[in-house]
Amino acid sequence: MTAFKSLSVAMLKGFYRDKVTLFFTFLFPLMFLVVFGLIFRDAGSEPIKIAAVGDGVVLTTLEQTGAVELERLADLDTAVRKVRDGDLPAMVAEQGNTITLRFAASDQTAAGTVRGIVEGVVGRINQAATGQPPRFDVQAAQVEDSSLEPIQFITPGIMSWGVAVTAVFGAALTLVSWRRKQVLRRIRLAPVAVGSVLSARIVVTIGVAILQALIFIGIGLLPLFGLKLTGTWWLAIPVFLLGILAFFAIGMLVGAFAKTEEAATAAANIVVLPMAFLSGTFFPIDAAPAWLQNVSKVFPLRHMNDGIMDFLVRGKAAGALLVPCLVLVGFTLVLGVIAARVFQWDDK
Repeated sequence: MTAFKSLSVAMLKGFYRDKVTLFFTFLFPLMFLVVFGLIFRDAGSEPIKIAAVGDGVVLTTLEQTGAVELERLADLDTAVRKVRDGDLPAMVAEQGNTITLRFAASDQTAAGTVRGIVEGVVGRINQAATGQPPRFDVQAAQVEDSSLEPIQFITPGIMSWGVAVTAVFGAALTLVSWRRKQVLRRIRLAPVAVGSVLSARIVVTIGVAILQALIFIGIGLLPLFGLKLTGTWWLAIPVFLLGILAFFAIGMLVGAFAKTEEAATAAANIVVLPMAFLSGTFFPIDAAPAWLQNVSKVFPLRHMNDGIMDFLVRGKAAGALLVPCLVLVGFTLVLGVIAARVFQWDDK
């Protein structure tokens, strides 16, 4: 216990005394959370702004729907020019009984939305003008779906990526630095068990990761961002801890092969950064091609992302623990065994 405590304290002091490490551990990933959180905070909640020419019941009804915001213009040519220049996705002109709709070919999503709203409004007004009751009756009601607000997706993804970076870099750089400075050789000659060295590094890594997670979630819960945790959020803890161990094993493997800190940093970046883009850290992987989604399932970060998100914000039951936990345990065991076999106490 004395050796374990001394090593843990030494590793912890080495961590918080390194200002560059502190920056890339806490502030760097937080920058992504804050920037993406602010950019996508109001995504999809604002009405679509379109040009409007003339006046009448159709334009008045359109404005009352709240789905579109009308920018009043004096003539049809000016409105069409706005659409052609890409300033607005569509324009609507009401001149007597004629409704003119023009929309941009470049923004099919907004154009399709506006077209559907306009045609729906015109259809209802035409029906009312006939004085005949509608033949079909639409029963509409709102239901909750499984889609996520942007902050609900961004927080678990970037948090997992930040923790993974800390685990990989912490293990790899510590191992390489201590080997080059002959610290590992001194520890080997001292009456210190290998398990004490390993467990001390793991405890420090887990402690830093927990602090990262608390900061990430705390900032996400601020009213500015609006993160909401579900009732089963605590089930994300096993996935979180197993994810740390999996990436710690990756870091040990990188540190076993790398000879210098520069080589370890480059190798760790090559492993973690592409994995972040292919695992749904910065954008929903569901929007990617099917083959890329299948490839992403090979990476532990994908399962860590999905596992934490399932419980932190989706509220899934404990049965959803099986797949991410098995995958992360498998990565930890396989890479841990390989790292142990190629481990070197000193440079040869």
